[in-house]
Amino acid sequence: MRIIDLIKMGLRNLFRRKARTVLTVLGVVIGTISIMLMVSIGYGINYNFRKSVMENGAMTMINIYGQAWSEETSDIVKQKIDDNLIEAIREIEHVKACTGVKEVYGNLNSGKYRTYAQIIAMDKSTFKEFGFPALAVGDYPNEADNSVFIYGNQTLMDFYYFGGNSYKTKEVDPSKDKVYLTFDDYMTPEGKTPYKYVIKNYGVFEESENYLYRYYCYMDMDFYKEIYKKYVKTLDMKDRKAALKKLEVYDRIMINVDSMDNVTSVQAKIEELGFRTESEMQYIEQSMKTSNMLQGVLGAIGAVSFLVAAINITNTMIMSIYERTKEIGIMKVLGCYIRDVKRLFLFEAGIIGFIGGTLGVAFSYLAAWAINKYGGAFLGSLFGEAEEGMKFCMIPGYLPFLSIVGAVVVGVLSGYMPAARATKISAIEAMKNEG
Repeated sequence: MRIIDLIKMGLRNLFRRKARTVLTVLGVVIGTISIMLMVSIGYGINYNFRKSVMENGAMTMINIYGQAWSEETSDIVKQKIDDNLIEAIREIEHVKACTGVKEVYGNLNSGKYRTYAQIIAMDKSTFKEFGFPALAVGDYPNEADNSVFIYGNQTLMDFYYFGGNSYKTKEVDPSKDKVYLTFDDYMTPEGKTPYKYVIKNYGVFEESENYLYRYYCYMDMDFYKEIYKKYVKTLDMKDRKAALKKLEVYDRIMINVDSMDNVTSVQAKIEELGFRTESEMQYIEQSMKTSNMLQGVLGAIGAVSFLVAAINITNTMIMSIYERTKEIGIMKVLGCYIRDVKRLFLFEAGIIGFIGGTLGVAFSYLAAWAINKYGGAFLGSLFGEAEEGMKFCMIPGYLPFLSIVGAVVVGVLSGYMPAARATKISAIEAMKNEG
């Protein structure tokens, strides 16, 4: 039997019982939609999680803190992190950048207005390596000028009046208003003028939703030490030694690795030096395992619908054999090969899978659009706060192809037993059949 004859006969047989064929195809459509949506929701959750972490620049980051949690003793342990450790870390393979960090707390003042400032001092040469965003105003500290003070894009908007009981606020413009920085780590002795550093060179971050660039200010480590030593000179002798000692160590060390794939190995080498580390990868790996497990569970739920569709196809083909027993007998009497009978039933089962899979893919895209447009708030409440435009149901490029192929394979496998049964029907007995 020619291929074209096989196709014509198969299609004619399917359309002979339109209602049964439509219902069988519908089962495959539902199965395809179920498995595609379940996998796509799991994929979307996984994608959004990775995206949120990567936007924060945390995937390749490692931190070493001066105080770290010990799992062995269930207690906080102190770690001396200084320039010697930084030099040792820079020698480790795959370390892209490394800097000591001082987290400084001070006040920014402008006339009778003031705001509390959280300042991060770090090596001026590492801003670019850590992926800091562009500045709306000014430039980052550099070799030519390390005195640049970088404001968070919300910092200048939060100055409040401290000259009385009023709670007036003011947006300060450093190009017009004089702004100076003061420290209050220690009490200034009576009779001495508190140290004030007037900020002349400054930069301002571009608008960003990242709190690190909204509310934190940044400056070069060497310049911070320079002005802090001037501040120390205004203190009592008993406080000077303690204040200067604080400059010998860092609050933490930030490390940027060249690839997220190398973060774990770099962490292991640092811990061999005797220091505890923290990175997002520690939590991401566990979260990714959970996310992949969720994706597998959702896919398995969708596969149940596919199983029901497979049973439905098998049932349809078996019923078709009973109805076409005489036809099968005539085919054999006319010299049709047994393999052609088998191919005919496998083709019919496969075409049911193909049509159902193709329609299922089309409806899956429609359903995914509806979920993203109208179901974002609900899914956001389940999996965390949803950002505007976030897609929870994302169909990966390979999934439609696999779904159609899978539907065809399921159809063919479901039709195999009925097809084998059809080949075993006796031609003589089939001719006696009244069907």
